[in-house]
Amino acid sequence: MEDSIKMPEVNAYYDDDTNTISYLVVDPETKCCAVIDSVLNFDYAAGTIAYQQADQIIADITAGGLTLQWLIETHVHADHLSAAPYIQQKSGGDIIICKDITKVQDIFGKVFNAGTEFERDGSQFDRLLSDGDSYMIGNISARAIHTPGHTPACMAHVIGDAVFVGDTLFMPDGGTARADFPGGDARTLYRSIHKILALPETYRIFVCHDYQPGGREVQWQTSVKEQREHNIHIANHVSEDAFVATREARDATLNMPKLIMPSIQVNMRAGHMPDAEDNGDTYLKVPLSGLRT
Repeated sequence: MEDSIKMPEVNAYYDDDTNTISYLVVDPETKCCAVIDSVLNFDYAAGTIAYQQADQIIADITAGGLTLQWLIETHVHADHLSAAPYIQQKSGGDIIICKDITKVQDIFGKVFNAGTEFERDGSQFDRLLSDGDSYMIGNISARAIHTPGHTPACMAHVIGDAVFVGDTLFMPDGGTARADFPGGDARTLYRSIHKILALPETYRIFVCHDYQPGGREVQWQTSVKEQREHNIHIANHVSEDAFVATREARDATLNMPKLIMPSIQVNMRAGHMPDAEDNGDTYLKVPLSGLRT
């Protein structure tokens, strides 16, 4: 690794209910930091929200004397609700996502019949990033790599020697993201994965989910080298056509995430809830299909 590449401190927070790993990424020199893929605790059956994991991150920011610069969403998550607005209210920072959030908003604005009050221009977020855009966390350089395929707005974030890949890659024994959501595409996903694999082999990779294949303990850190050599879907120079065939066959067997309906409605709004209705309560919709009259 080149001497000029800095190594941020990475603190992980695992949410057992959604198998999600959030991260607090710190420049130890300046005490500046970023939060990546935060989780709002949500009880779907009860319709209640809580803030345990977000409060732990906030407590660690405060205890460390850190300055929060960025709240990064690697994509519009379909399996958990973002806590970014809550953390922002307590600790500051700007919420950022890929500029192609507008494509996701257009797709799901129609799915959920969101009215004209729902802007489809990404304006709910503080900054929209394009492929190759750079930013700083203290003195550590960071840049965004557009990695569509799982969703149109997926991005990997290279922060020093650490790469936060969202759902694009899992641990090597977990393979890769599904590509059957609206706007997803297995062939596009293959090409996005190879953008990540083109990074230096020593770079650390941090995944957003771990489903503990075989019942092993939860893991979240791997490397470019390990992914190249051992990922069950893409290792050893698997061809694009072979990957697409494997990915599409597997996707056909998968159920939808249990929190997909509330998650997308909230996350396409940068973690904000839909507007309250005239009785003062907030509602999340479930579109129905297959009804018979």
